[in-house]
Amino acid sequence: MHIDILTLFPEFFVGPLGQSILKRAQTQGIVTIDCLNLRDFALDRHRVTDDRPFGGGPGMVLKIEPLVRAIGWVRERRPQVRVILLSPQGRLFTQGMAQELARLENLLLICGHYEGVDERLQYFIDAEISLGDFILTGGEIPALAIVDAVTRLLPGALGDENSAAEDSFKDNLLKGPQYTRPREFAGYTVPEVLLSGDHQRIARWRRQEALRRTWERRPDLLVRANLTPEDLAFLATLAAATPDPGEFA
Repeated sequence: MHIDILTLFPEFFVGPLGQSILKRAQTQGIVTIDCLNLRDFALDRHRVTDDRPFGGGPGMVLKIEPLVRAIGWVRERRPQVRVILLSPQGRLFTQGMAQELARLENLLLICGHYEGVDERLQYFIDAEISLGDFILTGGEIPALAIVDAVTRLLPGALGDENSAAEDSFKDNLLKGPQYTRPREFAGYTVPEVLLSGDHQRIARWRRQEALRRTWERRPDLLVRANLTPEDLAFLATLAAATPDPGEFA
């Protein structure tokens, strides 16, 4: 997979992209990532990329010409590229969206900045994505988050092919509790079932704990979860014992 990031601050990505899984995935050729400087696509002498908004108002707006010129430059080299603007007005980024993007061969992430971008950019992109209902200085942090979420889903990126499959939000559930050595710490012990060696019993316990944690912390996810009759029966026991946090079936 190849990912282009269009930004006013390409140096922002130098440290994070050179660490941990992102570094290893690039070294192994699983993903290639290029940070493009938006100023390189401004043709005037001062490489201006922003201007005051028509109609007045505070702040500056990213100009349409360098943005579209950069998109054209990428599309000329990678015709099948998916172009996404990072914007607080976009669709909320989810694990399902990360899985969808991970199936692409080419992706271009555009980092918004200042008060936003010229509205006409909508005619030159494929989608807008938001990291959440809050405002950041620019799209660099959301772009980095998306690159990380997508890269770890690519085959071979984590080494263990089962790791990503068992993450939180698999089947729209949070991941259940995890334990490691020592078996006892400060009076708190590892659940006995995890030491039993009974893999079927352990799998059932983990599924139920994932359901319990989602019920307690993110009941909204249960509306979209892939639930079996056994799952529904277990949730019914939770509902009988605790206040109903919301619909789950």
